[in-house]
Amino acid sequence: MPRLAIIGLGLIGGSLGLALKRAQVGSLEIIGCDAEWGVAGRARKLGAIDREARSAAAAVEDAALVVVATPILAVANVFKEIAPALAEGAVVTDTASTKRDVLRWADELLPESVSFVGGHPIAGKEQSGLDAAEASLFEGRPWAITPSVRASEQAVGAVENLVAAVGARPVPIDAEEHDSYLAGVSHLPLLAATALFSLVSTSRAWPDLAALAGPGFRDTTRLASTSPDLSHDICLTNRENLLHWLDRFVEELRRLRGMLDDEARQAELVKTFASVQAARDAFLRELPARPGPQTEVERMSAGERMLSFMVGEYVVRRTKEIEEVLKQREAGDQPDPRRRPEGR
Repeated sequence: MPRLAIIGLGLIGGSLGLALKRAQVGSLEIIGCDAEWGVAGRARKLGAIDREARSAAAAVEDAALVVVATPILAVANVFKEIAPALAEGAVVTDTASTKRDVLRWADELLPESVSFVGGHPIAGKEQSGLDAAEASLFEGRPWAITPSVRASEQAVGAVENLVAAVGARPVPIDAEEHDSYLAGVSHLPLLAATALFSLVSTSRAWPDLAALAGPGFRDTTRLASTSPDLSHDICLTNRENLLHWLDRFVEELRRLRGMLDDEARQAELVKTFASVQAARDAFLRELPARPGPQTEVERMSAGERMLSFMVGEYVVRRTKEIEEVLKQREAGDQPDPRRRPEGR
């Protein structure tokens, strides 16, 4: 049975398992593993995985496709642990919010016999953990695809079909561009929301301020509810890009402050508000229409294409193992049939 492993069963990993089950991908077996005790068992009961593994290395054994859905700074250690256990020809992907360091770790730590295809689902919500997981989390959302230079076209296709099977849109992009762009449209807003809520909530007048806070304040500070671990890891792995955007943001705030402080520049302030409103309204109008929920047939079609790749890799691998056993027999060496070939 073709096997897919999910390492990390929080919001993203749990939702991925549920979405794949919803897609009804043939005879695919999903193995799950999580560092937190009890999470994998709960994921199995929820129907996100078929079987739980005690370790990441055990989870990836014989898996044709491996998804690392752990916090960003845990990815390198996961790569170290699974490297000796990965099957030849396996495809490894991830879901980390930054990509440059992850691709570097993959190049340094994963064996050359596997393909790494980086990934980042642009989806989520304030809640974190398995309890927040849902099968529709990725529906119509972009999913960045950042292949390593060693990744085969077939491996990239397998990950793209995985993404399509859960209802998302694959978006190929260079890792450096990904981190630079996301710093501006995702990571900077996270810091801005955190700074705003920290500033206001530590005021002596916070009880009175909170009583008057409306939807605008809640919407503007929504990202401050992001998991602290995720926020921390994003800052450490995208530091240079974030510093660049933070500096520009501070300059823009100073520009606005200058207009506000100078009565002679009030007309300039009005023009700024008007031009930004027009630009944002145009941005909202020009956004590509978010696709509606995929039909069951569409999800199954993408899933079957992914499964076809996985079956092919499994057959190739097993054929090589059988050929090795036959060669040993011809040479007079009778191998123990329970013994796995070298490197497996």
